[in-house]
Amino acid sequence: MTLTREQFTQAVTQHSRAMFRAARAVLDSDMDAEDAVSEAVLSAWQHRGKLRDAGAVRPWLVKIAVNCARRLRQKNGRMLYFDDLEQLSGGTRDRQYHELWEAVLSLPPESRTVVVLFYYEDLTVEQIAQTLKIPQGTVKSRLSRAREKLRTMLCEEVERA
Repeated sequence: MTLTREQFTQAVTQHSRAMFRAARAVLDSDMDAEDAVSEAVLSAWQHRGKLRDAGAVRPWLVKIAVNCARRLRQKNGRMLYFDDLEQLSGGTRDRQYHELWEAVLSLPPESRTVVVLFYYEDLTVEQIAQTLKIPQGTVKSRLSRAREKLRTMLCEEVERA
C-alpha cells in the first residue's frame, strides 16, 4: 500500500513529536534530533511503498527516525550540547516533568531509547525489539534496569530537596 501525498503529510504532521522524542532519546541534542527527523521524513517518503499496513504508520515512522538518529550518532560520535539545557519554568508539575525528562536523558543511550519508546511513544516490547533489532528479552531487561536507575536518581533528588 502506498500512502498518498495527503496521507503521508497528515501522518508526518500527526507523529512528528513522537519521531522527535525517539530521535532525541538516541541523540544528545535537540538540533541533531531535528536533523534526524528531517532525514527520516525524506527516507519515509522515498520508501512509503514499503508500508504494508496504514494502521502501523506511527511505529513505522518512529522506527525510521530511530534508525536515522543511530546513523547520525555513529557519524558524529558522542557530543554534548549545553545550549540545549532549558531553564525551569512554571510550577511544580513543570519542574517534576523537567526533572523526570532530564533523568531519562541522563540514562545510557541503550536504556534511554527503550524508555522513551516504551513510556513516551507507547510502543510495545515487541515493536521496540523490531525497531532496535534486539531480542524482546533485552528490551525487558533494559527497561527493568532503567526503571531501577530512574527510581534511584529521583529518590536521591527528592532527598536533596
